[in-house]
Amino acid sequence: MTPEDQEETQPLLRPPGGSAPRSRRVFLAAFAAALGPLSFGFALGYSSPAIPSLRRAAPPAPRLDAAAASWFGAIVTLGAAAGGVLGGWLVDLAGRKLSLLLCTVPFVTGFAVITAAQNVWMLLGGRLLTGLACGIASLVAPVYISEIAYPEVRGLLGSCVQLMVVIGILLAYLAGWVLEWRWLAVLGCVPPSFMLLLMCCMPETPRFLLTQHKRQEAMAAMQFLWGSEQGWEEPPVRAEHQGFRLVQLRRPGIYKPFIIGVSLMAFQQLSGINAVMFYAESIFEEAKFKDSSLASVVVGVIQVLFTAIAALVMDRAGRRLLLALSGVVMVFSTSAFGAYFKLTQDGPSNSSHVDLLTPVSMEPTDASVGLAWLAVGSMCLFIAGGAQALRCLLAGLCLLHLQCPFHSGLCP
Repeated sequence: MTPEDQEETQPLLRPPGGSAPRSRRVFLAAFAAALGPLSFGFALGYSSPAIPSLRRAAPPAPRLDAAAASWFGAIVTLGAAAGGVLGGWLVDLAGRKLSLLLCTVPFVTGFAVITAAQNVWMLLGGRLLTGLACGIASLVAPVYISEIAYPEVRGLLGSCVQLMVVIGILLAYLAGWVLEWRWLAVLGCVPPSFMLLLMCCMPETPRFLLTQHKRQEAMAAMQFLWGSEQGWEEPPVRAEHQGFRLVQLRRPGIYKPFIIGVSLMAFQQLSGINAVMFYAESIFEEAKFKDSSLASVVVGVIQVLFTAIAALVMDRAGRRLLLALSGVVMVFSTSAFGAYFKLTQDGPSNSSHVDLLTPVSMEPTDASVGLAWLAVGSMCLFIAGGAQALRCLLAGLCLLHLQCPFHSGLCP
């Protein structure tokens, strides 16, 4: 490693003698920023309970047919793609804090438009706006958290980003169990509004302030977040930041991790994990479950649990092993779920009508009961494998120094 490379990898601010800051306000700031990923997860999960409710809606409320329902679930990704590009521009131009504040506007506006929707176009427009906010929040929030956290807690706080996303998805599933689509959209305004209030009281990141030559403001931010600014050293920083250039792709150290990272992200997206998140309840309704809302909640709980487990065991087991294991689990589970549909598609009254809350011993003892649990079990396995794969993939991209445009931005 050259002296220049060592210079680039040094933090902009560091304590002398390895002393650790003691302030806990950094956790409050990280929580405020993590409400962005929570809102992101809620927006992703919103379509799962909302689509069945909208397909049953009676006039004058808007009603979704099969094509409109597909667009309602998928259009959020188009907004997120645009939001990722916009967020990459905002994060350096406006700063990390202001970018997070700005992303609350399309979040709240999008859910407000859905709440007041009188036709399908308003529903799609609201979903597009929430997708735009998702793209910005998913890129800016990890950057903010990584730049305010001191080294001892940076990994812990960084792991909370993906966990907050899946908690947001679970929250949408749980609320959708008891709320219809309009009130569910009203609830979607709460996390970004709360983030707006909290972030107004939080400082900009010291690193961004130093890049803007605002050393006094950076010291004040550090005192608020870390407890003290006395004795902190400011290592030399390159006056000129060199951006990425295409000629750099000729270097093996650049193009190899670039190809690996992009390929992993592409295959992860093509695995169908987003489709399951967007249409979980609709999938279980197609499988004729008696309580499809409960089945989707079970899937959400499994996702939260295995995301947390992946964060705990990832450093011990290794990213490569967990990614390979997750791929095997997802292949097996999707094959099992496909077999379930094949076995039940011709039956006039199949096993899907089993009530998940009823003890197994009280259900009729026939092959249909086993098929119902085959469907639930295979979907839970798929979500478990997908959660581990995504967590390991994001961590692996961080180690490769890559930027993920949809899910997480620059991971800590």
